[in-house]
Amino acid sequence: MPEDLSVDAVEQAARLLLAARGDHRRLDGLPASCRPATIADGYRIQDIVAAAIGVPAVGWKIACTSDEACRILGADGPFAGHLFESVVVDSPAEVSAGAFHMRGLEGEFAFRLGDDLPAIGAPYVIEDMAAAVDCLHPAIEIVDSRYTEWTTVGAPSLAADNAAAGALVLGPAVTGWHAGDLATREVALSVNGAHHRTGTGAEVLGHPLAALAWLANDRVAHGDGLKAGEVVTTGTCTGIVYVGAGDSARADFGDFGAVELAFTD
Repeated sequence: MPEDLSVDAVEQAARLLLAARGDHRRLDGLPASCRPATIADGYRIQDIVAAAIGVPAVGWKIACTSDEACRILGADGPFAGHLFESVVVDSPAEVSAGAFHMRGLEGEFAFRLGDDLPAIGAPYVIEDMAAAVDCLHPAIEIVDSRYTEWTTVGAPSLAADNAAAGALVLGPAVTGWHAGDLATREVALSVNGAHHRTGTGAEVLGHPLAALAWLANDRVAHGDGLKAGEVVTTGTCTGIVYVGAGDSARADFGDFGAVELAFTD
């Protein structure tokens, strides 16, 4: 088993990531002296970075809920990052391309919680989730990273970098989603009017609510739970597509609505 990072090493890694955020620059990676070898140490760094950013967190993103994402990033399974109030926006959205290094787009199912999911209810299973959800949102996540080669630094370092959370664009709230099967619900992602890929909710740990249950249990394991009002985006159904300044994207969720996003120069 890898040894836990010392407090000094965790703080060193957090300082490097905060400085990269402040200067809007990228790192080749964290130095060996403070590079996390476990997701737990990645979370320790992430928590310091999140506290120092000083913007309220309003929810969570889950990374690596698909086999494809795990393969691309060399991850064994999911990990999570904070969603900050300043980067959760409503569709149709217009955002500055220069605010992001990567601009990787993913079509995802997001949920807004109506009830707390505290430690007392754990372990949670998928059947617990529907009752705790206030509404579903079609969403596009903007993936971004402080690493030059984000696919090679490893999952613990990505967890330290807030799980590569850039921003989240939310489509209209959907309350009548229980009647259908989210696992078979199609999501079509297009860029500049050209179709990129269609996927389904089954890409997300078999079902988006399974990803939500995973997060609830993961947060309990790390000493807290999920709170009513928080937004959780559950991972890509469409793979990832990289776009540039001036590009626009649309994720179509059928009768659940669509999410639209444009990047300014």
